[in-house]
Amino acid sequence: MTTQSKQDAAQAAQRAAQLRAQLDDANYRYYVLDDPTLTDADYDRLLRELEALEAAHPELASADSPTQRVGNTPSGTFAQVTHVVPMLSLGNAFSDEEVTDFVRKIVERLDTANPEFSVEPKLDGLAISLRYENGRFVQGATRGDGATGEDVTLNLRTVKAIPMTLRGKDWPPVLEVRGEVYMPLAAFKTYNEKALKDGGKVLANPRNGAAGSLRQLDPRITAQRPLAFYAYAVGVVEGYTLPASHSQTLKKLRDWGFPVSAESGVVAGADGLLGYYRQMGAKRDSLPFDIDGVVYKLDDYAGQREMGFVSRAPRWAIAHKFPAQEQSTVLEGIDIQIGRTGAATPVARLKPVQVAGVVVTNATLHNADQIARLDVRIGDTVIVRRAGDVIPEIVRVVPEYRNPDAPQWQMPTACPVCGSEIVREEGEAAWRCSGELSCPAQRKEAIRHFASRRAMDIEGLGDRYIEDLSDLGYLQSVADLFKLKLEDLLEMKRRADERDGTTPETVKAGKVATKWADNLIEAIDQSRKTTLERFLFALGIQHVGENTSKALSGWLGDLQLIRRLPWPVFKRLPDVGGEVARSLGHFFDQPGNQQVIDDLLERGVQIADTHLPSPKLREGLNLATLLVDMEIPKVTKIRAEQLATAFADAGKLRDAPEHAYITAGLPADSAQALASWLSVDENAQLLTRVGGALKQLDALTPAASATSVGVLDGKTAVLTGSLAALTRDEAKARLEALGAKVAGSVSKKTSFVVAGTEAGSKLDKAQELGIEVWDEDQLLAFLAQNE
Repeated sequence: MTTQSKQDAAQAAQRAAQLRAQLDDANYRYYVLDDPTLTDADYDRLLRELEALEAAHPELASADSPTQRVGNTPSGTFAQVTHVVPMLSLGNAFSDEEVTDFVRKIVERLDTANPEFSVEPKLDGLAISLRYENGRFVQGATRGDGATGEDVTLNLRTVKAIPMTLRGKDWPPVLEVRGEVYMPLAAFKTYNEKALKDGGKVLANPRNGAAGSLRQLDPRITAQRPLAFYAYAVGVVEGYTLPASHSQTLKKLRDWGFPVSAESGVVAGADGLLGYYRQMGAKRDSLPFDIDGVVYKLDDYAGQREMGFVSRAPRWAIAHKFPAQEQSTVLEGIDIQIGRTGAATPVARLKPVQVAGVVVTNATLHNADQIARLDVRIGDTVIVRRAGDVIPEIVRVVPEYRNPDAPQWQMPTACPVCGSEIVREEGEAAWRCSGELSCPAQRKEAIRHFASRRAMDIEGLGDRYIEDLSDLGYLQSVADLFKLKLEDLLEMKRRADERDGTTPETVKAGKVATKWADNLIEAIDQSRKTTLERFLFALGIQHVGENTSKALSGWLGDLQLIRRLPWPVFKRLPDVGGEVARSLGHFFDQPGNQQVIDDLLERGVQIADTHLPSPKLREGLNLATLLVDMEIPKVTKIRAEQLATAFADAGKLRDAPEHAYITAGLPADSAQALASWLSVDENAQLLTRVGGALKQLDALTPAASATSVGVLDGKTAVLTGSLAALTRDEAKARLEALGAKVAGSVSKKTSFVVAGTEAGSKLDKAQELGIEVWDEDQLLAFLAQNE
């Protein structure tokens, strides 16, 4: 080796030692002190540098290097490890009386009045032992049966919380540390979310996740699992005298680099133990890890030796268990609950079972995807989990108890509350009831939206009145708002006050305030005259906001036309895609929604701005474009144009035999796909409706002319700052009336920006991009010139 090579090797060795020290210190600060000094990115950067050094200089590699945590080649099997000091189990206590009896026996045997105990949470993970020789980790094993466990050294090297070398200098030549490998709850949730997204296998619960991860034959798989570790005891110790108490030993373990639970402590007597139990029970659901109880250990080692053991458990320690958070029971049925916004949530109906101290009869199944993932079927034996106030949920099925004839569950097609269609949007996990206006489960939310300022603007109809009018039976739908009389409101208020015990003294004395009710009746009356845009927005159709309502109003112009159109026609409007179009179609297809619209019109709601469809609608209004909009399999734009040329109308296309599609120019597979699609009655009916709508719109829509094109067609404007002569909404409406699109942010597509006083970042962005900026005077002059 040349002199230069020796220098390079020496520098590499020095740098590798520095990197190992930095990475070990970072792990210690993160897992033990909870005081990280390196960001994840910096940690990864240093680790990659060390990996590169060890690859270039193989002689630097060592078993305790942080690089070994990524996992080595699988061994193919686990060797057996005999525990020199058996890893004994603890006796369990389930009541205060058992804990009191445990303390009484210690008091009597040791003749002490108020013994001290080391207390700690009982983590729900996997017990392991770690052997260190001369400060280096050499072997790790599972508890097994207490006498013999499995050698999982390679897997344990991947757990960053476990130190590969001990800190300081005063550690024993041989040290065995015992503790729990567990999976933090947040990491468990993140892991499962990613697994679901990637189509991988999810973990049943954090405990199974920890145990299964450590028993992977391939350590590289273990390295991908988010495992953590807490030390709670020592086993074999050679050449060293431990402190006199368990609590002082835990402090030593912490000094040597082991994470020790911050929830550990020391208490005195039975009262101290029970107080700690209740304290941890209250904190249980907010802890970052699962616990199934607490552990009490006589703190004084001399006292432990005096107490000794009984059978396979120590007399000086006991586990005080919490009520079980998981139990098995039978799934008797699956019901659908409709939320206030229409979300359809499957709920499991269970044979009653006590979980975590509460009798559980129902559990959430979240959505249809969760049911499919679990493969839950009616009649199954299932494991139910409940943590504190969290809604109980089914976490897994016990398949060996399943009836082999049990069918897979399917989401019902109709809402159990109103009978409207339950629909699922493409790419979404959630299903929804499409009876937005008519569904009693959605009534309050529908009324709240209907009355809001941007919708029908019924001033004074707040949440409290909506709740009471609905709960007391005055409102069955939004249309009932226009049936309300003054005496209804006064009676509602009286009944609500009596129910809540809040009747004012003035009312008891016979003085009833009516001004609020007069104002509300007047506000409801004033809302009867509205615009088509506001009315459509007020209906609360899923995905239909103010911009879509504006497009529907401006391009189609008539509620009676809009409410009868099939969904593909809506895709002819700007910025309306398949998802929004189908949402409109589902809404107007529900008889209950149509009935509420009829009731609104019968009760005096008037739309003041009805007009013919916009001439601009004629562009693209033909059979070919609508065939593409219908999203028929294998019917592309070219195939749609061939079909439109060959068939005079939608009816002839619908009734033609498959070979006629081939004659029209379609390849055999496209013709077969079209014929198959049309063989479904629902699709054939949709084509018929589209054909009828095409004829109707062709007859109604005026021919395009130069005067029908707005002077700002194709332009995008942005408003910023305050205007003196106009409100923001007024300025937006007048610009849109001239054909402009008014956007909320500035981009390269922005045509001009109107800047009022106190204009902010939007003005800065416009100037940065070189976009034309108008002041208020320019805007007013332009509007005056073009009206």
